[in-house]
Amino acid sequence: MLAGDTLSILEQLIAFQTVSRDSNLDLIDAAEAYLTGLGARCRRAYDAAGRKANLLASFGDGEGGIVFSGHTDVVPVDGQDWATDPFVMTLDGGRAYGRGVADMKGFIAVALAAAPAMAASGRPFHIALSYDEEVGCLGAPTLVADLVAAGLKPSGCVIGEPTGMRPIVGHKGAAAYAVEVRGLAVHSSLAPHGVNAIAYAARVLERLRQMGEALKAEEPRDDGYDVPYSTISPGVITGGAATNIVPEHCAFRFDLRHLPVTRPEILVDELGRWCRDTLEPEMRETSAQPGIAIRRLGVVPAFQADRGDPFIRRVERACASNGAPAYVAFGTEAGIFQAAGVPTIVCGPGHIEQAHKPDEFVDLAQLTLCEAFVAHLIGAEKNTGA
Repeated sequence: MLAGDTLSILEQLIAFQTVSRDSNLDLIDAAEAYLTGLGARCRRAYDAAGRKANLLASFGDGEGGIVFSGHTDVVPVDGQDWATDPFVMTLDGGRAYGRGVADMKGFIAVALAAAPAMAASGRPFHIALSYDEEVGCLGAPTLVADLVAAGLKPSGCVIGEPTGMRPIVGHKGAAAYAVEVRGLAVHSSLAPHGVNAIAYAARVLERLRQMGEALKAEEPRDDGYDVPYSTISPGVITGGAATNIVPEHCAFRFDLRHLPVTRPEILVDELGRWCRDTLEPEMRETSAQPGIAIRRLGVVPAFQADRGDPFIRRVERACASNGAPAYVAFGTEAGIFQAAGVPTIVCGPGHIEQAHKPDEFVDLAQLTLCEAFVAHLIGAEKNTGA
């Protein structure tokens, strides 16, 4: 059962080992029991295996209100050299150490500690906890669908990723794809009688390089980003069995990081047409077996806040002392909420530079800033009724 102030709750959250490959249900059980005890109406949605769940907890009735949203999963600690137990929160030198303290259980702890104030406000507020953000934002679409199905119409959503409490108004989208090339194996002394899957994969990779260069040269740029254009980057490749066998199989994966104005599916459809029209006819001159398949592995939608929206302006004002609104390179669940018509902004304690590393930490001063920020939003929502 969760209880206490931010640090006490954070300590309890860190103890739940919610690495993405494992279940998050113990954390969800504890959060639901705590929030239900405060009078929240809670909804769950499970993954296909029933091992993980989202939680949407709502206080108050009617339209409006704010969603405070965070993902419960954390990245693994395998192979990392930690000075302390990563699943036991350690306080030292004005910092809290532990896996997920920055990304992003620190924000969740602040939101849960503020839940009694939400309950007492008489206004609608929502706490949204998702699963599997770290492996492709797999849980958030169902979470947002539940919010819509329940008829909830919040005035805005705060995604509490670690931004140093600076308001983030945009990030690129990310999409990962797998390409499988099927050839025809023969002895390498008879190479012309086979179809070399690695050679054809190399041609697909060269086509991707050309597409990336075209984006760099021709795409409208957005100088708010460190890299102001969309990029394509191959990351993993496997293929072949021996040097004296023409390889019948080669597979690789690539990552597409795109500006909000760019639609990755159009680029990948273009690649698929080129493979079908140019490469596959060549490959099948020898046999009907060879071919090329492209499969999407995961997607994180791009995000661009509507800075004219009253909620977005209110959050920007509340964070003005922490820095001007900015863009970031990493992805979040913000675009999923935004696509459902919920004005969304990204702002939370800690810094992304500490995320995913050994000895991950969050400065206690950042948690204090976040507590004041959340309290301000609760009070402003209550006072304005907006």
